Amino acid sequence: MRYPRRIPSLVDLCVQTAIDNIRYMGDVGEVDLFLLKDILPHCNIDQLTHIENSTKGRDLSPVTDDLWKRFYEQQFGEESANTVIKRMKQKRVVYKWKLLYEAKMKEREEAQNKIAEKLKQSYAESQAKKQSRQIQICSKVPPSSSKRGFWGGNGPSSSLSNVKGNLMKKAKLEYVNSHEAKVHAMMRRNASQRNNMQQSVPRSTKPINFPSSKTASSSKNEKPVARR
Repeated sequence: MRYPRRIPSLVDLCVQTAIDNIRYMGDVGEVDLFLLKDILPHCNIDQLTHIENSTKGRDLSPVTDDLWKRFYEQQFGEESANTVIKRMKQKRVVYKWKLLYEAKMKEREEAQNKIAEKLKQSYAESQAKKQSRQIQICSKVPPSSSKRGFWGGNGPSSSLSNVKGNLMKKAKLEYVNSHEAKVHAMMRRNASQRNNMQQSVPRSTKPINFPSSKTASSSKNEKPVARR
């Protein structure tokens, strides 16, 4: 004998519709608690947080506290939840499981950040050690220590000449940059400018004839011609 199938009531249909569309739910301040006990257990953490934050002026902890305890056990383990219960009994205090869940998540994030910071620091130190141990290639070739014969170019005489040449170059550079060298250069520049100015003055092409001593004496001895 088959029993007739139970026909769902209007309330059952409303609850099932709410469960099917639970991701769209927000403020449930006007919904009865006995209905929320059938609807809210189908929420995940994000959906339950959204519903509680959207519901203003009403405490949903009578329904959601057990749900947050379940989330705590799923996330941190049943042993951790039992430890929390034991501590609350010892201190004779009661905290909402939502607050306990949020505090535990914050503690875990801080611990993870510390571990990440330590790993980052240790990695930086290891990279610095590797760079300090790397072989650096020098562009300058060190002088050969082997001595050649009398006519060799890399003997002590060539190295001595190189040292002298470097010293002469250094002394020449120091003299060029000295104040005395600048004064001498200025004097030479002024002298060359004066020479250029003298050469630019035009000279007369016709020679000047000065009277000689003979002509001067003859002019003195000449007598004036008498007028007739």
